[in-house]
Formats: sequence, structure tokens, C-alpha cells
Amino acid sequence: MRVIMESIFDILYLLTVISVGLFLTIKAKEHHDKESLLFGVMALILGLGDAFHLVPRVITLFQVSDSVTLAEAAAANAVALGLGKAITSVTMTVFYVVLYFVWKRRYQVGKQIALDITIYSLAVIRVVLGLLPQNNWLSPDWTAESYLWSLIRNIPFALMGIVIIVLFAWKAKEAHDRSFRFMWLAIVLSFVFYAPVVLWGHLSETIGLLMIPKTMAYVWVVFMGLSDYLYKSKKALKSVA
Repeated sequence: MRVIMESIFDILYLLTVISVGLFLTIKAKEHHDKESLLFGVMALILGLGDAFHLVPRVITLFQVSDSVTLAEAAAANAVALGLGKAITSVTMTVFYVVLYFVWKRRYQVGKQIALDITIYSLAVIRVVLGLLPQNNWLSPDWTAESYLWSLIRNIPFALMGIVIIVLFAWKAKEAHDRSFRFMWLAIVLSFVFYAPVVLWGHLSETIGLLMIPKTMAYVWVVFMGLSDYLYKSKKALKSVA
């Protein structure tokens, strides 16, 4: 049952996020809506990046049987799964950089040199740390070294998240922004569900299931962007009428 349910969830998630990303990208280009275009690109980065990990994950799940455990199937697909996780680590970092661009454009923020340096530096550090061989991405075995590096590479990622959370909470409240008033909460929830997986995911596959609500938090983020685009489009049509 878990194999079927998790596989269906992963496939529906990828199709949904990528479809929304394509829709926003195409429509935003037509209407010269640069903010929604950024959101569409962000959704595509999220969906396509996660596909590198989730597609091998679904394949692995379907290899589980009475004679093959999930751990054995994962070991057989270790290279694809590990490479997918490494790619997703990079694309999630880019996702937050683009979300920062959305924040700057939406709230008409001027030059923010200190903030720019902070976000870009944390992103570069996160990517560089994730590319180091000590991460052992392609190994199916849990080691103390790979665990330590999973903690280290997630420190700049968490700091990026905290900065983005504060920025959206501050500006959305100040601007009385109904569309993005819960953006900060969605990001908080994504990290709340992600943290236990990083810390204790190696102890039990059950803890890894927290990636499902974490993923739903990102779907919420994407749908905030979609809802905002539809609201602006409806408002524009009314003004023309």
C-alpha cells in the first residue's frame, strides 16, 4: 500500500508543480508579468529539480516485493538516488534565490547590498558544500561522515530559509499583502518537516515520510503564486470591462 500511495503522491506532485510552472511562465510572458514569470520559473526549478530524485525513488519503490526490501531496492539504485539528491540540493538552493527575487520585485525593494551578499553567499556556500566528496552522495551506506556533512551543508540552507521567512513576514504584513500573507508560514512548515528527516531520517524510513508534508508546504508556496496571478488577471479584466 505504501509503495502505491507514495508513488502516486510523487507523480501527482511533479505533474502539478511542473504544470503550474509552465502555465505561469507562458501566461506571464504573454502579459509581461515579470513577477509571475519569476514564480513560474521557480515552480519549474522546484518540479524539474525534484524529478531527478523522485523518479528514481518511484522506480525503487516499484522494485519492492516479498523478496526485495526497500533497503535492498534503494541500494541497487544508489547511484541514481544519490545523484538525484545532489541535484535537488542545488535546485532547492536556486529555488530560494529566485524566491528572494520575487520578494524584491513584489515589494519594490531598492538596493539591498547587504541582503544580496547574504543570500548569494549562503547559496554559493550551500552548493559548494554539497558538491564536496565527503557527502558520499552515491553510496548506499549510512556513515558518520556523510551524516555530519548532511548537517553541515544544511546550515547555510537553513539560514537562507530563516532570512526569507523574516523578509516575507515583514513585508507582507507591512503591505497588507493578502496573497502572500502566509508565505512565511509555508516556508516555516517546510523546514519544520524537513529538519527531523535531516537529523534522524537515517534511523527509520517512517521519519522519511515527513518529506510528504514538507513537499505539500512547497505546493502551497507554488499555489500562492498561481492564485496571485489569477487574481491579478481577473482584476485586469474587470478594469478593461
